[in-house]
Amino acid sequence: MQRRQLLRTAALAPLMLAAPAVHAQQFTQALRLIVPNAPGGTSDILARLIAQPLAARVGQNVVVENRAGAGGNLGADLVAKSRPDGHTMLLLDVSVLATNPFLMPSMPFDAMRDLAPVQMVIYAPYILAVNNTLPVQDAAGLVAYARANPGRLNAANSGTGTLSHIVALSLAAAWGSEMVSVPYRGGAPALLSLVSNEANVTVVGATQSMSFVTSGQMRGIAVTGQHRLPSLPNLPTFKELGWPEPDSGTWQGLLVQGQTPPAMISRLETEIAAILNEPAIKARIVELGGEVQADGAAPFRARLAQQTESYGRIIRANNLRVE
Repeated sequence: MQRRQLLRTAALAPLMLAAPAVHAQQFTQALRLIVPNAPGGTSDILARLIAQPLAARVGQNVVVENRAGAGGNLGADLVAKSRPDGHTMLLLDVSVLATNPFLMPSMPFDAMRDLAPVQMVIYAPYILAVNNTLPVQDAAGLVAYARANPGRLNAANSGTGTLSHIVALSLAAAWGSEMVSVPYRGGAPALLSLVSNEANVTVVGATQSMSFVTSGQMRGIAVTGQHRLPSLPNLPTFKELGWPEPDSGTWQGLLVQGQTPPAMISRLETEIAAILNEPAIKARIVELGGEVQADGAAPFRARLAQQTESYGRIIRANNLRVE
């Protein structure tokens, strides 16, 4: 009898050892998907796009919560201080995490320590566009005009210290010119400033700006990213032109609390990748002006570190601060 009991225990041992790892991957209650900005933006659209299929895959409701404030820090801090069990997630443009430490007087969390990258969601390039009344037709013409008229170009951006602001500063420096920064409360008002002739130029995500360019409300000049946009094939890329920040754009990603068990992060990474590969989801993301970028947690962490170093250098060089 004792021998049989020992054999039975030995047979069950691998299952007993595996039990914690299996349990760590299970979702036991509703998931919260925190969007640290107001409804209607790219992060909010994406969160609502993936919430329902994610709920179906994990067997729990997924509730999207908008927690805007403090330049994205309010929502991000909520996740950074949540229980490390994978049930509270953060979806945002990761440039916010890369730039805020250099823009804010103090940070309530450390992005690299208190948040764990799970999966990139999309990449959407930026479109550099100009007002239709500006006497330039292409990239060469814009650079020539900027050099001949230093300080005459009003560059609308989505807010001081945002990536649209940082990229414009970097471009002006590379062109050997200056542009007057005109901050707005988001990308949409910045775009409308070009339509209404308040500003001359802007660099804004394709998810918001493409329809303005394709409809002729403003003139597209160039795009970021590795290739030209299919709907705007005549616009060269920053890389083709030799301009700085060629990979800048909207890098939307999903994160959880920094001490979340690796098994749970891996589960979420796999589930999100599967959702993003669904034909209907991919098609919708293309409609938004982006492309699926589900290359996993490790490349995500490396990209966040690289952007933090690169954009931090530009912020320091221009003494940018947000109070």
